[in-house]
Amino acid sequence: MEHMAALTAELLETDRTAGARRAAPAALRAVVSAGRPAPPGIPAADRCALMELLQVAAWILFDAGHHRISRRFNHRALALARTLPDGSRSVELLVLSVLCLQEEHLGRPRESLRISSSVLAGRDLPARVAAIFHVREARARARLRQGRRALYSLAAARELLADGPSGRDPSWTWWFDRSELDGHHGLALAELGDLDAAAALLHEATAAGDAPAYRSLFAAELACVLARAGAWRDADAGLSGLVEAVPDIGSVRALAALARTIRTIGRGPRVPRALRDTSGYLAEALAAQVRPAHPAFRELRRP
Repeated sequence: MEHMAALTAELLETDRTAGARRAAPAALRAVVSAGRPAPPGIPAADRCALMELLQVAAWILFDAGHHRISRRFNHRALALARTLPDGSRSVELLVLSVLCLQEEHLGRPRESLRISSSVLAGRDLPARVAAIFHVREARARARLRQGRRALYSLAAARELLADGPSGRDPSWTWWFDRSELDGHHGLALAELGDLDAAAALLHEATAAGDAPAYRSLFAAELACVLARAGAWRDADAGLSGLVEAVPDIGSVRALAALARTIRTIGRGPRVPRALRDTSGYLAEALAAQVRPAHPAFRELRRP
């Protein structure tokens, strides 16, 4: 159990500081080294440690773009969580929140909405946990073009977060703060087509210092929103700051958002030459990040 807890802590720190692309091979190796699924008969503390390792690995692999194995680990973590005593099961909600995010990201907003709505309907949730699931619900509703209901869910999340930390909030909710809420609020508004308001919120989300590495996603999505709005000067300023940062961006989701931005600029009317040049430099920087699969993942694909 202590070995798994140490692995989990190390993975969390690598993900927080360097991002999922750096942490993904170690995450896969850590789960493989933990062995076969734990039977319900082993001590609850050991099952809890394995569940937390699986959950952290699943999150990292999601942000690194390895969705099939991420979902497998998430479902293993969920199954383990449901074998634990009630007092040890709060990480089950974290697993479900990541599954919600992943389903929406992969274009399955109805499944994301099913999960988030069932959690909100059936539990006496701590305030910060409820806020997280309201945000997940809002992102799914925005994808489904249910604008009014998405905004209602976001307002509920903001009200819950305004009450401040509670003694009932699980420790794993540490990352859900105003900047996180602003970022997801901005992404929901961008999905609904309110690009000016989306840009303002994403700008707020990128302003926080010492943020986890995955929040590079918000800066990348801000550039994409500005390009969609035809705000060429602002888009150029944002992308110019990101070109040199590309090798250090740990989130594959963020790199994908930058690739979308390049395509948007390529289709845009009357794009200034300076922005087209910046877009070209960014394309070269992204192309340089395409590398052969890490050996840990090549082993996974072997029959």
